[in-house]
Amino acid sequence: MRSAASLPAEMQQTYIAAVDRHSLFYQAFQNDLKAAGIELVDSPADASAVFSILTDVTDQRVLSVSGRNVPTEYEVYYTIQYSLESGEITMMETRTQTQVRDYTWDETLVLGTEEEQQQLRNAIVDDLVRVVMIQLSSL
Repeated sequence: MRSAASLPAEMQQTYIAAVDRHSLFYQAFQNDLKAAGIELVDSPADASAVFSILTDVTDQRVLSVSGRNVPTEYEVYYTIQYSLESGEITMMETRTQTQVRDYTWDETLVLGTEEEQQQLRNAIVDDLVRVVMIQLSSL
C-alpha cells in the first residue's frame, strides 16, 4: 500500500471510470487508493484525475490434458488496460498488464481446485494492483 504523498498530487480526488465496478481488480484497486488517502469521487466532473480501466478481463485456458482427454492443468490469467488523465493532460498513456498463473486440476478434488483457482485469481489481482500503484507513484 502506498501513501497519498507518494501518489501524484493530481490524484487527491480521483474518479475511477470502469465498465465493471464489481470486478476483483476494481474492488482491490479502489481499496488501495482509499488506504493511500485518496478521495474517490462519484463523478468525473468532481475529480482532479480520472483513472480509466479500459479492459478488465479474467479467464482460464487448458494447458494440458490426460490420455483420456481430461484437462489436467489450467492457466488462469487476468488482463487490465488503463490510463490516467488530469483535465486535458494525459498523465499515463494507456498501458496493459497481464498476470498468469497455472494450476493442476484433479477431478477427484473439485472443491480444492476451485478454491485454489480463486486464491490464484486473488493473488494475481494483488500483483496487478501493486504494479499499478508503483507506476502511479513514479509519476
